[in-house]
Amino acid sequence: MAARASRWRGDLAWVAVATLASYLLASAFELQESLTHRLQRFERWQADELPLSLTVLSGGLAWYALRRRRELRDELRLREQAEQRVADVLAHNRHLAQQLIAAQERERLALARELHDELGQSCTAIRIETSFLRHCAADDHAGLLASAARADQAAQGLYELVRDLLGRLRPADLDTLGLTAALQALCEGWQRRTGVACAFDARGEFGGLGDVIDITVFRVVQEALTNVARHANARRVQVELRRDGLAWLHLAVQDDGRGMDVAAATRGLGLLGAVERAAAVGGALDISSPRGAGVRIALRVPLAAAGVAA
Repeated sequence: MAARASRWRGDLAWVAVATLASYLLASAFELQESLTHRLQRFERWQADELPLSLTVLSGGLAWYALRRRRELRDELRLREQAEQRVADVLAHNRHLAQQLIAAQERERLALARELHDELGQSCTAIRIETSFLRHCAADDHAGLLASAARADQAAQGLYELVRDLLGRLRPADLDTLGLTAALQALCEGWQRRTGVACAFDARGEFGGLGDVIDITVFRVVQEALTNVARHANARRVQVELRRDGLAWLHLAVQDDGRGMDVAAATRGLGLLGAVERAAAVGGALDISSPRGAGVRIALRVPLAAAGVAA
């Protein structure tokens, strides 16, 4: 600030010096009188009016330069703001990419552990039982039946494990049952596991939305329920799905828990991923948490933009 004030004072000093110098020169050489005398011969062309016109022209050019300077300053400010927004978006994308990579590695590690522990144990148990069956005496019917039952139990556990892993990779209910039934099954299964009441209400026809919208809605509900189970300490959850003709698809997940810090929650990968999923289909995800009123997650997807038929 001090350096800028010093430059301004220096510029004003130069203007004052130039003005004084022009006055002294004009006084010494009587420029006005000389100019008037020389212009008398061109009176018929009104050349003596040129000084005033040139003065107006000079003022107009100065005004024009000032206007262009202001416009340039405004343009530079807007460009700086745009560059800052781009930098913020790039930083956000880098943060999201880092979290996504970390989540992928955690998921792969979890899958590898489950495959090693559960799948390996189940396969070992089946091999033990089949080995017993091969070496068991032919007349030991009780031993044969017990070994077969244990092998069957191990095979059933193996099937459940594989089914659970596949469900984590891709919700099979979406392909076989459709969106509404898949969400109903998701809510019922979550209620059985957590003991928290979960009511699902669907109003409208939800066929033909497309795989991208179906999986987006399913994952948003899945992530919302996961957060309720982890953090909300809720007693009841309400999941509502509504279709507004050709215009919009509305989803709302409301719990009666203790609420949360929305700003901190949206920095986590789960809800941040839900926000990104909503944006990918042209929609928006709104997260609100009034004090003492739990958390409400609302998804709105424009169906017309997605080319969904009536």
